[in-house]
Amino acid sequence: MPDELIVDRLSQNLKRLHLPRIQAVLLDVVQAAQDESRSYLQVLDTLLEEEVVCKEQRRLDTTLKISGLPYIKTLDEFDYSFQPGLDRQQIQSLFDLTFLGRHDNVLFLGPPGVGKTHLATALAVKCCQAGKTICYTTMADLIEKLKVDHHAGRAGKGRRYLTASLVVVDEVGYTPIGREECHLFYRFVAARYEKASTVITSNKAFSDWAELFHDPVIVTAILDRLLHHSIVVNIRGHSYRLRGKIAQEAPETEKRGKA
Repeated sequence: MPDELIVDRLSQNLKRLHLPRIQAVLLDVVQAAQDESRSYLQVLDTLLEEEVVCKEQRRLDTTLKISGLPYIKTLDEFDYSFQPGLDRQQIQSLFDLTFLGRHDNVLFLGPPGVGKTHLATALAVKCCQAGKTICYTTMADLIEKLKVDHHAGRAGKGRRYLTASLVVVDEVGYTPIGREECHLFYRFVAARYEKASTVITSNKAFSDWAELFHDPVIVTAILDRLLHHSIVVNIRGHSYRLRGKIAQEAPETEKRGKA
């Protein structure tokens, strides 16, 4: 049995040094080391590894909590079989995160339900795991934040939607925006241009953006900056959320055809 006075002193020092994981596993690790005749260096290595893993998990949990992500998804959960036309190699290469170093943007285009938000969210989670700061927002929420900051004269300084290593702007194109909002979105894009990566998901083709933003000149400027350094992923197919409904309706359609 370890000396109780030494254990107590170690516990107090670990508490002062804010090393709670080592404090929690210390006796178990020491006992295992005695049973397996491990060296002092092996014991120290095990204890420090435990603390590092614990701190990294806390960092990850905190970052994901404040990121605004609607849910936590990973690439492993993505169903490629439902989108057989998707370039799997292109998707896999995104998760190497080399685009972050180049400050490239990523744009996922396609109809609702094909997996755009899933891939964008999974990419944000991967960035978070790599130690990067992330921020998720829908287009509607982003516009509201931009308007509030603009009218308050804050110009967005210090806002995560400007400073994060990766910002995901989801649902671009679901609702039209006015001229003032269009100019604010342009400023957002320009502020991050060649400084940090932005992920955009949209159900609209680029040719339809002029109608969405009501200002062809600003749309051209927005697309010029978004697409200059970018990776565009087009996803075509049926809605994954409606897969069960489609399967149920197929037999009924066949019956009506025969009738």
